[in-house]
Amino acid sequence: MKRTILLLTIIFPCFVYSQSTINGTVNNKEGVVPFANVVLTDTLNKLITGVTTDESGKFSMNAPKGSYRLNIRFVGYKDWVKDMDIKGDVSLGNIQLEKNVKDLTEVVVKSKKPLVEYQADRFVFNVEDNLAVSGGNALSTINVTPGVVLQNNAINILGKGTARVMVDGRMVELTGSALTGYLNSISASDIKSIEVITNPPAKYDAAGEGLINIVLKKAKINAWQNATTVSYDKNKYGYLTLRDNFFYSKNKLRLTASAGGVTGARQHTSSLDMYFAKGLQRLDGDEKGRMDEVSGRATVDYDFSNKISAGIQYQGSVGKPDRSYRNLVSVFNAKDLDSYILTHGDIDERKVSHSVNGHFIASLDTLGRKLSFDIDYFRYDNDVNNNFRGEDYTSAFIYKGVNLDARNISNQKLDNISVKVDMEHPTHFANFSYGVKYSVINTNSGVEYYDVSSGTPVLDPNQSNLYDYKERNQAYYVSGAKSFNKKWSLRLGLRLENTSTEGVSHTLNRTNKNDYTKLFPTFYLGYKANKNNNFIFNYGRRITRPDFYSLNPFRIYISNTSYSEGNPFLQPSFTDKLDFTYSLKDKFRTNVFLNIVTDGFGVVFKGDEAKQSQIITRENYYKEYFYGIGEIYTEDITSWWQSRNTLYALASNSEFDGRINATPQNGWQIYVATNNTFSIGDNTKLQLDYSYSSPFKKGLYEIGYRSKLDFSVGQTFMDKKLKLTLLMNDIFNSAFLRDYTSIVNGVKQVYNENVSSRFFRISLSYNFGNEKIRVSKRDFGNEEEKDRTK
Repeated sequence: MKRTILLLTIIFPCFVYSQSTINGTVNNKEGVVPFANVVLTDTLNKLITGVTTDESGKFSMNAPKGSYRLNIRFVGYKDWVKDMDIKGDVSLGNIQLEKNVKDLTEVVVKSKKPLVEYQADRFVFNVEDNLAVSGGNALSTINVTPGVVLQNNAINILGKGTARVMVDGRMVELTGSALTGYLNSISASDIKSIEVITNPPAKYDAAGEGLINIVLKKAKINAWQNATTVSYDKNKYGYLTLRDNFFYSKNKLRLTASAGGVTGARQHTSSLDMYFAKGLQRLDGDEKGRMDEVSGRATVDYDFSNKISAGIQYQGSVGKPDRSYRNLVSVFNAKDLDSYILTHGDIDERKVSHSVNGHFIASLDTLGRKLSFDIDYFRYDNDVNNNFRGEDYTSAFIYKGVNLDARNISNQKLDNISVKVDMEHPTHFANFSYGVKYSVINTNSGVEYYDVSSGTPVLDPNQSNLYDYKERNQAYYVSGAKSFNKKWSLRLGLRLENTSTEGVSHTLNRTNKNDYTKLFPTFYLGYKANKNNNFIFNYGRRITRPDFYSLNPFRIYISNTSYSEGNPFLQPSFTDKLDFTYSLKDKFRTNVFLNIVTDGFGVVFKGDEAKQSQIITRENYYKEYFYGIGEIYTEDITSWWQSRNTLYALASNSEFDGRINATPQNGWQIYVATNNTFSIGDNTKLQLDYSYSSPFKKGLYEIGYRSKLDFSVGQTFMDKKLKLTLLMNDIFNSAFLRDYTSIVNGVKQVYNENVSSRFFRISLSYNFGNEKIRVSKRDFGNEEEKDRTK
């Protein structure tokens, strides 16, 4: 049955529809115009087809009946534009182009993109000219993306929830600290933009409450360019980054190569207060983490013809994020300080990642039918050797003895392979797209615990574990988009996913299997009243699956009074998302949303009053209504001052199902942000960014306020080839996670964490190469339009 569905999905597009022919001849005052771009788009500005005029200035193209816009472009001349309702063959005769003021035989293409661009289902953060990301990495770039918050190794979209991460449209099958570590290996100089997809269409995986797509840079047409960047970040410690990016494009061949390395360290501090009836226990942690890593990327793309292209991409990294740490627990009785427990250790860690993609794209006809094929392989290895020692001290900090002397060796290996086929299929009735995807994830992890108190390592089988996890996903989707006239547009989508999982704990001799099939609909309705007023309503259903860490039932002891364990019976949670947006003149955007989460799961910190210990577990325990309203105002206040301002009011109402002994925390949150860029002449730019999040209550937790003030200066030299950037990040050191509070089993716990939030960065980048495009030597006439469809 599954093979039948797959076969039908692939061969479904092979229908024939009636077509109309559009032809004409392009002229100027001197005569005919060869090699002019002739582009046909629908009323949503989506590319339908495109050709170039031949040597006699003539062109001909086919299109189904419908409403279109024809645009003819040639360098040095004004665009010729005509809106048409095609009901049969159209002959436009002679078309006269008007010359621009400047007649150039050669042109350097320059464009100034806005900081943020909005589309129906996403917004795009253009990072190339943003000073705050210069010299950073993908994680720091995501952290300064408007409306995105990094918290507890989870990436959250404001008002939407936890997001999954993609790179060039391909899902990264990592979560938590493994994901943030992987993102640290991608240089910001490799990134063109960050797409924040708040309600992903049917062609994307249904996992996550939103998607963040990291779009990497591509080579410019018929040009080569090299960019070298060196930067230094300083907090308590410091680290140095060196990166080189090379881009080449000539005729049908496009190459990209980049390599870089990081060396140095940063500080990570944390604290946890546990309020037991017998007295407070306060943990203060201080960690020095190495940032040592080398990484690289290489891509090759080749156009075999006007209609067929293929390519391969590799990205990899090798890191040694060794760490040394010191955790001090202060134990209080009802009145006074009673004793101390000091745990200190050194972690020797090695992580390696490899990612390979092969892709093939074929344009099947002039109507815009396009078939694409992707095969991806991702490998992640992580080995950790943790040597630690626990010591007891009196209240006067006099040494009493050793309570723990151990070595913990753990490893994780993840393999993911996926195959995807997509078809774009415009017809006279609507523009359809459909496809299939098959993905396999295999994960092996192990923990070996040794007692080294005697001087000889002794394996403790009760604290050692071997866990295997397998996941299979099959997905089929179809979507259709239609414009009823110049005002109304509709897009419908449906995605079916079948997921089967198997988790095996060899130590506990326990196997847990799960198999389920779910449907995920999407709906978009747009209304354009006029050029200044736009309305968009959308709905989507999403799934959040437990990662293999959360499913592993084995107990991992953090200290002699604290351990963490997974829950093999965790079920996925589902989110129904409703969103309405109104935009006025592309300056004001009002957004109203409602997210309904069912069978929600998460980390639960349980305090055991009798044993005065902490248990970290995972449970399905809540249903949540998360809603809010926001306003975004974007304006070029002057020719030298660009400003983007955000105000959101957010609220939640949670219901617990009784599986945990806790009371829901419900309340409001206010989020304010302003991003301002000031251009002083042609070579100097200042950037001032500020954000504030009020204290709020949501579900199991109450969270303290956050505020962040960043200031950066950029100066260019040598005809803008050399760029110096200075950044002061989180000037007042107030953007860290604070007062993360929960009360379970009557025990209150308050957590704080700061991963070098305040730092200073200086970066220097040098760009050189040939960036000119010789218009008279073009292999294809619709390169720009092709780029828009990628």
